Amino acid sequence: MAMGAQDTAGRLRAITAELSGLFYERDDVIRTLTVAMLAGQHALLLGPPGTAKSELARELTGRIGSANYWEILLSKFTAPTRMFGPIDVGALSRGEYRQIFDGRATTAHIAFIDEIFKCSTAALNETLGLLNERIYHPENGGEPIHCPLISAITASNELPTGDDSAAIYDRLLVRLEVGYLADPSNFAGLVRSAVSAPAVTARTTVELSELQQAVNDAVPAVEVPDAIVDAVCTLRAALRRKELIASDRRWRQSVRLLQASAFLDGRDAVDRNDLSVLTHVLWDSPAERPTVEREVLHLVNPDAKEALDLADAIEELEAELDAKAGQSREALADWAIREAMTKLNMAGKKLERLRGEAETADRSTTAVERVIILQRAVHARVLTEALGVDASLVQAQL
Repeated sequence: MAMGAQDTAGRLRAITAELSGLFYERDDVIRTLTVAMLAGQHALLLGPPGTAKSELARELTGRIGSANYWEILLSKFTAPTRMFGPIDVGALSRGEYRQIFDGRATTAHIAFIDEIFKCSTAALNETLGLLNERIYHPENGGEPIHCPLISAITASNELPTGDDSAAIYDRLLVRLEVGYLADPSNFAGLVRSAVSAPAVTARTTVELSELQQAVNDAVPAVEVPDAIVDAVCTLRAALRRKELIASDRRWRQSVRLLQASAFLDGRDAVDRNDLSVLTHVLWDSPAERPTVEREVLHLVNPDAKEALDLADAIEELEAELDAKAGQSREALADWAIREAMTKLNMAGKKLERLRGEAETADRSTTAVERVIILQRAVHARVLTEALGVDASLVQAQL
């Protein structure tokens, strides 16, 4: 990898680390959004209101220096001219029909489109044209305008319900679920951040020209070994056996994501660690995501099965905790001491062992890290909800 490309990748890694320090439980989301941007692809943040989707998107896109940034909140009544350029009233008074494109989607390098599935029928075709071909057809019927859009981050509180919005959904290669904070200690940190000024943190940036160089030249130059092609074919067959079918276009576009993941890590070739990004590509319904994740992680890491089995056991404990809501504190504490804490502590030790083994063998720790996050969150819930430990004290005990 050329020196300039290495520097760009290094600063993008610094950006993801800085944002992970700002947003609790969003490490994988932040990295995957960065990979999507490097691949020149679009991403969807899917989750309920109040999960910092907009704030996260603005923080990430704000790190691209000199880029034209465009943001909009769509509704069923949003006119195409509001998105792509209003009519020039001054020119119209002179008998000229033209639009003002500056500051609109037509000139944007990076975009954030909130409530993407509420795109109006009138704006649908032009929105698809922007996302697919990076073109816009002017209102006056002139020649199509080529838009410089590199990547769009979109957001929605719900999945699409009609054919029109489904067409947009299909064009969003990366799909990320964003939920409320699961770990009570992280929630306590969130509350503290609302009453005290956050510490000044570093703010690494990447210039637009450097990002464009990476997207257009460095990322496509990353090697995709035959072993990775074979692994992708194996994954496709495994998912088809479970009746999870992705289009040929989606599979082909995923290759650039693999290359972008390797570039972000500073490597010249894709390896199995990069396959984990496909977890966010190959499902349509959120209910399908766990199955996709399991199949992907089995390919990435031979230790993933044990980690995912531990995840199943931890989720069963969490469901049991939910089912005990309303019981007396004494009954909850008895269950926590006799059963939950023992199982969670054992799971934590096994996960630490799996992580150490993966690191020693230079294998991906993605699967293990995700389950560790789950184990800590459920452990914290048991401490606070069943044993009455203050959330502000939980972090020190984990």
